[in-house]
Amino acid sequence: MKTESKFLRYGIPVIVLLIGAGFMIYGATDGEAFAVLKKAVAICMECIGLG
Repeated sequence: MKTESKFLRYGIPVIVLLIGAGFMIYGATDGEAFAVLKKAVAICMECIGLG
């Protein structure tokens, strides 16, 4: 049977999750959500042929 420490099993994923959430919050407050939405709309308009 393989023994793992609780930090490796639970601590590292929680740390990675918190870092990811931090980057998402930073991007949302920095205005990146609008930039991504604008690019997505432009790509969809090109694919559909409305633009």
